[in-house]
Amino acid sequence: MKNFHKHISALTIATAAIIFFAIPLCLKAQTIYKLLPAKDVSVKVLGSSNIHDWTMNATSVESQGDFKIEAGQLRGLTSFTFSADAKGLKSEHSSMDDRTYKCIKADQFPKITFKLTSAVVTEVQKGKYTIKASGDLTISGATQAIVLDVTAAINADNTISCSGSQKIKLTDYKIDPPTFMLGAMKVYNDLTIQYNLIYKNIGDALIF
Repeated sequence: MKNFHKHISALTIATAAIIFFAIPLCLKAQTIYKLLPAKDVSVKVLGSSNIHDWTMNATSVESQGDFKIEAGQLRGLTSFTFSADAKGLKSEHSSMDDRTYKCIKADQFPKITFKLTSAVVTEVQKGKYTIKASGDLTISGATQAIVLDVTAAINADNTISCSGSQKIKLTDYKIDPPTFMLGAMKVYNDLTIQYNLIYKNIGDALIF
């Protein structure tokens, strides 16, 4: 009986040791960076019509990403999400805002989102990088695969700046370019999304 208890104790210790040393192999650290609500942060939608150019600002956005930093250098981006409230798009004219919300079916599809599927990070000079970010952009319930060419930099305060622009077409998202004033004003199909984003490290999270 005494030998049996010794055997059980040894087995318990061995099992505990295996679990203890296996945990680091089952876990990995994610360095999560979250979008800062800074004055320099902006997302703009630029368009044109047969009468004038126009701009709308995204006033309600959320975003975060898993930026891989090693020895102070950006080595990768393994996950990234961006979300904007459709009714957070604002121009200088409330009447244009209302027509835009109707056009993009903002009541039915209240979010505009981007979700990363893959990314390639290239260092262009010390502290500065290009990121070729492939992902899915969803507007008005329609999703298209796009590739963003992002300019990134690690700042002195260890935040990460990301900027760039992306051209899209309304019809790619099943949106018919609207007309106003009994057809006198015709919105063109091509839009440009300009963004200047700043991300701050909110800590490491361990996941299985």
